[in-house]
Amino acid sequence: MKIISKMMAVAAVSLMLTGCSVFHQLYQTYDQQNEIPSDVYGRSQDMATAMDGTSLSQMSWREFFTDPLLQQLIEQVLANNTDLNSARIAVEKSEASLKMAKMAYLPSLYFAPQGTISSFDFGRVSKTYNLPLQLQMDVDVFGSITNKKRAAKAVLLQAQMGEEAVRANLISTTAQQYYMLQLLDRQLEIFVATDSLWNESLETQKVLWENGKSYSTAVNQMESSYLNVKTQTVDTRRNIRATENAICRLLGVAPQPIKRSSWGSAALHHPDAQGTTTGQRMFDTQFLKIGVPAAMLENRPDIRMANYAMEEAFYNTQAARSAFFPSISLQGLAGWTNSAGSMVVDPGKMLLNAVASLTQPIFARGKLKANLKINQLTEEDLKKKYVQTVIDAGNQVNEAMADCQAAREKHAYYHRQVQVLNDAYVGTHELMDNGKANYLEVLTAQETLLNSQLSEAMNMYKGAQAVIALYIALGGGTE
Repeated sequence: MKIISKMMAVAAVSLMLTGCSVFHQLYQTYDQQNEIPSDVYGRSQDMATAMDGTSLSQMSWREFFTDPLLQQLIEQVLANNTDLNSARIAVEKSEASLKMAKMAYLPSLYFAPQGTISSFDFGRVSKTYNLPLQLQMDVDVFGSITNKKRAAKAVLLQAQMGEEAVRANLISTTAQQYYMLQLLDRQLEIFVATDSLWNESLETQKVLWENGKSYSTAVNQMESSYLNVKTQTVDTRRNIRATENAICRLLGVAPQPIKRSSWGSAALHHPDAQGTTTGQRMFDTQFLKIGVPAAMLENRPDIRMANYAMEEAFYNTQAARSAFFPSISLQGLAGWTNSAGSMVVDPGKMLLNAVASLTQPIFARGKLKANLKINQLTEEDLKKKYVQTVIDAGNQVNEAMADCQAAREKHAYYHRQVQVLNDAYVGTHELMDNGKANYLEVLTAQETLLNSQLSEAMNMYKGAQAVIALYIALGGGTE
C-alpha cells in the first residue's frame, strides 16, 4: 500500500508540473462544427421563394411517396436488402467496440492457477501450488482511456449515419426504378398505339400502289418505319424485364414481375398536388419547399458523418497527446499457496501482493511525435472535406431544384406539341387518302408525333427523378 501511495504521489506531482491548462486540453470535448458557406443553395430567386414553409426533408418517405404499391415495395427493400443489412451489422460492431472502450475503466480480473512437481537428485518429490486471482487496472490520469472511448463513440455515430445513407440511397433507387417501370409502360402504350396507326397507313399506301396512285418506294418506306416501331416495342419489353430484375436484386429475391400502378396515377411527393395533366400532378413545384440550410445540415447523413469523422479525429489527436504523459498501472494478486519461500506448507496459506507502476516515455524512436503529427494532419484534412461536403450538398439541392423547374416548364410545351402534331398527322393522313399529300409528308408527321410523345413521357420521368433527387439532397429518406 505504501508503494501505491508513492506512485499516486508521483502522479500528482507530474500533474502539477504539466499545468492545469494541459490537463484541461487533454480532457477537452469536441466542439461540433456548423460552418455553412454563404448562399449554399445558390442565388436563384425561385429557390428563395421556395424556402418558405415546411421542408421536404421533414417528410418521412411514407409521406413523400403516396403510391401504395411503391410504399409496399420500399418496405420490402428495406427489410431484405443485403447492403442495408451489412450497414446494420457495422453499427452493431461499432456498438460492441464502444462497449469495450467503456469497460477499459474497470479492472481486469484473471484466475491463474499453477502447480509444480519437483525432485532433486531423485530425492523426495515436492508438490507446490498457487491459486491466485490477478487484478490489473490502468488509471486514466491523463485522459488516454477517455479520449479513446469518445473516439469509439464517434465511430459508432459514423456507422449509424452510414446506415441512414444506405437507407436513403435504397429508397431513392427503388423509387427511380419504380418510375422507370411506369415510364416504360407508358412508352409501350405509345408504341402499341403507334403500331396500330402506322399499320393502317401502310395498308392505305399499299392500296394506293395497287391502284397506280403511288410507287413501290412509298410502300417500302412506310413498311420500314412500321418495322422500326416493331423493333422499338421489343426493346421496350426487354427494358421492362431488365428494370424488374434490377428491382428484384434490390429486394434480394429471384426475378419476378413487379406490381405497379399506372403512369401518373398518384402524385409523386404530395397528396394535394394539383394540375390539369398527369405531369403537373406528378411534380407540382409549389410543394417543393427546400427549407433553410441549417435543416439540411441536421438531416443529411453524409454531412453528419463528416462531422463525426472530425470528432473521431479530434479525440484520436487527444489520445496521441496523452501518450506523451506517464501511464499508471495498478496490479494485485490474492489467493492460496502452499509455497512460502523455502518452506512448503500444506494446507496452503493466503498470499497477497500489490504493485503500482508508472511508465514515463522518454525516447520512443519518434513514434509518439509522428503519431501526433499524423492525427493533426488528419484533423486538418477532414475539416476541409467537411466544408466541401456542405458545398456539394448545396450544389445538389440547386441542381435538383433547377431540374424540377425545367421539367415543369417543358411539360406544358411538350403537351401542346403532342396535341398539334397529332392534329397534323390526322390532317396529313386525310390528305394522303384524297391524293393531296405524298408518303414523305405522312412519314414525317408520323415520326415527329412519335418522337414528341416519347419526349413528353421522358420529360415527366426526368421531373420525377429531379423531385426524388431534391428530396434526398435535403436529407430526406432517413426516416
